[in-house]
Amino acid sequence: MIYQTLTVNEADGIGLITLNRPTLMNALNAQMRAEITAAVRDLGQRMRVVVLTGEGRAFCSGQDLGDGASINEIDLGRILREEYEPMLQAIYDCPVPVISAVNGPAAGAGANLALAADVVIAKQSAYFLQAFSRIGLIPDAGGTYWLPRLTGFARAMGQALFAEPVSADDAAAQGLIWASIPDERFDAEWRARAAQLANGPTLAYGAIKRALRKSLTNDLEAQLDLEARLQGEVGKTRDFREGVMAFLEKRKARFEGR
Repeated sequence: MIYQTLTVNEADGIGLITLNRPTLMNALNAQMRAEITAAVRDLGQRMRVVVLTGEGRAFCSGQDLGDGASINEIDLGRILREEYEPMLQAIYDCPVPVISAVNGPAAGAGANLALAADVVIAKQSAYFLQAFSRIGLIPDAGGTYWLPRLTGFARAMGQALFAEPVSADDAAAQGLIWASIPDERFDAEWRARAAQLANGPTLAYGAIKRALRKSLTNDLEAQLDLEARLQGEVGKTRDFREGVMAFLEKRKARFEGR
């Protein structure tokens, strides 16, 4: 596929998606949303990890307010249902780990695009901003789902109401993201983490994602049943046998993702 708003690179099991509208701080327009959806679905079937990042000084500034219909004609509900939902669902359902490498400001829908990933690694100078109330809207693109689950109700409410930026350091301290990395080490860190996952037990990672996501709604009985079923599946993989043999032979495991 030829992408107009992204650059997509593949190497060593890592599918790298770079949002590429730097003059607009990688604002999301309809074309970009469709391309992210397609790229995640494609790479998720062929790669062992998917990474989302941004070109230039920003990760993503959110919805491109100059895209499409005038302010009096825009149908935000339709855009969310038909364009954002498939994009976010593609990330959520991706069978391999998804990393957001947040290289700069992530605002509005851009912040929630980042939070949809399995692991969020941010440059220390980056920040996250639920900017919606500044223009009379509510957090969307999954914001009202992720925020209370990641940071707790009080912080989620404060971020949504006050629309103040949260630094990468504070985001990490609050549990909003996995890690805040000093700017000079950021690229090396996310690439190392991506390589670690790309060389790991891919099917087990997929099962981990499914189990942890279901735990948000399952009761204990249902979750224990799910654990038993998923463990039974990954216990039959070649990677499990390799992991055990490597442990017994006191060597590093050579996982194949099978």
